[in-house]
Amino acid sequence: MRSAMATHLRPAAAPDVPEIAACVQRAYAKYAGRLPRPPRPVLADYAAVVKSSQTWVLEDDAGQCVGVLVLVAHADHLLLDNVAVDPAHQGRGLGRLLLDFAESEARRLSLPAVCLETNALMTENLALYTARGYVETARRELDGRHIVYMRKALAVAQ
Repeated sequence: MRSAMATHLRPAAAPDVPEIAACVQRAYAKYAGRLPRPPRPVLADYAAVVKSSQTWVLEDDAGQCVGVLVLVAHADHLLLDNVAVDPAHQGRGLGRLLLDFAESEARRLSLPAVCLETNALMTENLALYTARGYVETARRELDGRHIVYMRKALAVAQ
């Protein structure tokens, strides 16, 4: 693992949209040759996402966007809608930091689980989420994509 770097996680705002979109594009670029269609996060309208979802920007000590986290609260779970780390900064524990934050945010909201979906062809993501305690709940084909739905139950303070 490369050395850790100073980072700061903050809520996204409208001026962050171009950097968010660029970071997501870079993070998902490695899947371009493997997937028949671009992943849903690559096609998202981040101006709308920032307005409608809890969107977070992970910045390095120079203020550059190195990661993105999008969360959507539901009555019975927190949806981890997108987690992306710039490839130049992967291998430093930043994805783990974003996942930890999502889980702590679910607990803060007294939600019993974090749910997510990923493409079945993104096998390294499936392995990572499984290692983090996520359990597969379903598989479906949606718009030509083979989607795996996963859920992690959390202990929530009463």
